[in-house]
Amino acid sequence: MSKLVTIYGGSGFLGRYIARRLAKQGWRVRAAVRRPNEAGFLRPYGVVGQVEPIFCNIRDDASVAQAMQGADLVINCVGVGGTYGKNNMDAVHVDGAGRIARMAAEQGVGGLVHVSAIGADVDGPSAYYRTKGKGEAAVTEAFPGAVILRPSLMFGPEDGFINLFASMSRFGPVMPVIGAGTRVQPVFVDDVAAAAEKAALGQAAAGVYELGGPEVLTIRALVEKILRIIRRKKIILPQPAFVSRLLAGSLDLAQTVTGGLFTNSLINRDQLKSLAVDNVVSKGAKGLEALGIEPTPMEAELPDYMWKFRPSGQYDAIKESAAKLKT
Repeated sequence: MSKLVTIYGGSGFLGRYIARRLAKQGWRVRAAVRRPNEAGFLRPYGVVGQVEPIFCNIRDDASVAQAMQGADLVINCVGVGGTYGKNNMDAVHVDGAGRIARMAAEQGVGGLVHVSAIGADVDGPSAYYRTKGKGEAAVTEAFPGAVILRPSLMFGPEDGFINLFASMSRFGPVMPVIGAGTRVQPVFVDDVAAAAEKAALGQAAAGVYELGGPEVLTIRALVEKILRIIRRKKIILPQPAFVSRLLAGSLDLAQTVTGGLFTNSLINRDQLKSLAVDNVVSKGAKGLEALGIEPTPMEAELPDYMWKFRPSGQYDAIKESAAKLKT
């Protein structure tokens, strides 16, 4: 019988890529998610019945234990960026991660892959980095043989960072940029999924892997690259720290006052703290190369899914060709 993997957050940005890869490897995939009725798109990744979304609440012991029943491997991809409600960063990154690792050890699961983030540190500058660090500590305490993946900023068709800037480029002549001088090392989401696949196949030793792409650049330089690819000219306006704090504080307040009816999906105060520090692979850290994975350049992927943000969308290339015919 083929092996079974339970992927917590299997329908998320990264989880779906891992699910696809492992299904191609012949694994049975159980995607443990909050809304299985919205995860039906995972089923065609394999043959009938091979990929199955199921409900799971990672804040509940019984739910987590049931989701991994009989699994040979467990992968935790669940992560949040806000501090609100029951599924806040402490509940998800710390308690949830520790619960998954503890249950995996109790059930004798063969392997555990935990997705964290570059910058994870119990003494980090933001709640995001601190909870990620505490989560790693909880995982390694309960499951010492875990493989921990720390990706930098991930990019891909469904990402919420690069697509956000591209969407903003449609409005007005100015592009405001927060954290313009902060350095990042964008990594293709499927390269991170490939790292998880290596761990599933027993080709990655236990420990921490920091995953970054082939290029380190500032957020301002990243925005400039996005604008070149989508063929838009904008005045880039780095935001002063006090303006960023005012904006994030106002949006957080609006979410609090409305009881969550308004969701702050643009920028919150904790994200500002994270954006104040570089997010690049540490010197000497094991990364994609240690796993035999060649990092994918952004130019190899961004044009394939960002054409929709160009002034004429899919017709931009046709217009350029027609213009050349006239000369």
